[in-house]
Amino acid sequence: MTRLVFVVNNPDFLVSHRLVLVRGARAAGYDVHAITPDGSGVGDLERLGVEVHRWRLDRKGQGPATEASSVAALVWHYARLQPDIAHHVTIKPVLYGSAAARVVRRTAVVNAVSGFGYVFLAQGPLAALRRRAIAAAYRMALSTPRSVVVLQNDDDEADLRRFGALDRADVVKIRGSGVDLTRFRVAPEPEGPPVVMLPARLLRDKGVVEFVDAARAVRANRPGVRFVLAGGLDPGNPAAVTLEEVERWRSEGVVEWWGHQRDMAAAFGQATLVCLPSYREGMPKALLEAAAVGRALLTTDAPGCRDAVDGGRAGVLFPVKDSAALARAIIRLVDDPQERQRLAKEARRLAEERFDEQAVLRAHLNLYERLRSASR
Repeated sequence: MTRLVFVVNNPDFLVSHRLVLVRGARAAGYDVHAITPDGSGVGDLERLGVEVHRWRLDRKGQGPATEASSVAALVWHYARLQPDIAHHVTIKPVLYGSAAARVVRRTAVVNAVSGFGYVFLAQGPLAALRRRAIAAAYRMALSTPRSVVVLQNDDDEADLRRFGALDRADVVKIRGSGVDLTRFRVAPEPEGPPVVMLPARLLRDKGVVEFVDAARAVRANRPGVRFVLAGGLDPGNPAAVTLEEVERWRSEGVVEWWGHQRDMAAAFGQATLVCLPSYREGMPKALLEAAAVGRALLTTDAPGCRDAVDGGRAGVLFPVKDSAALARAIIRLVDDPQERQRLAKEARRLAEERFDEQAVLRAHLNLYERLRSASR
């Protein structure tokens, strides 16, 4: 039996964004394992029959000794498990997992670059130096023998080519992790005051602060509009919003905080508009799910975000970090139900055409089979 190992920096992310691959690979006969730090998602994976191996990883860590220890631990896991295929997701798993695969030479690699995140958005000379170091590390990681790089959007590919990281890489474009169109079905708009929802972890680079600023501006003119943060805190992320900030916004009455939602289909059913003011994404799953439910979308004209709405076909685009433009877009759609419905229908159509998770699963299974056949 072919052993497939997913390597992630957070088990909750594997459950929320790659569960269709876990289930599909098991159904296809793969022996599926996960190497991950601890977290609530571990129990979900184990209930599916996935063998989980704990990995000590500091998501914010940058000290050489700490990071070397994480790489060594991953090498130990690979040497013990002898995986046939390792699927690495997010920056540290890609970089450290590729290093481990070079040591354990039997392992073929899928390196999934799902956006660049905080490191490539931070400003200042130290951040620039860190980006250069990571670009060099990507050049090494993405040239790992018997590996494939999976990218989600054209901007990420352009940036990696600019860094020289794809010069020796086998690149496959799979646009996101897809959406379950049978679970995320079209739902009518809720009755009552309009509800504008931001569905994301509470991170600054998700545009949470801009969303709150836009809420203040909109409610000054349309006091009946409700604004909802539907996502949990993520204190392990350098861009995290603090609990104190969220409580201050709630006390001010500008937003509601619903916390992490396990049933996003039901959550989207309670929204009138869905908004993601993110600075950059790979392919934002929340927007794909909201599109499938039939919601008009508002998002930034940024990598990944614009792809999720087909450049504006299925949603309204506004500039990154521009809360005033976001406020104007919200007021326009709140005041124009016909335009909302037009965008909602386009969003659902786009989800059906491009983002069905079964098509995403088939693309990955074909990729695994290609790597398995090459290994043989």
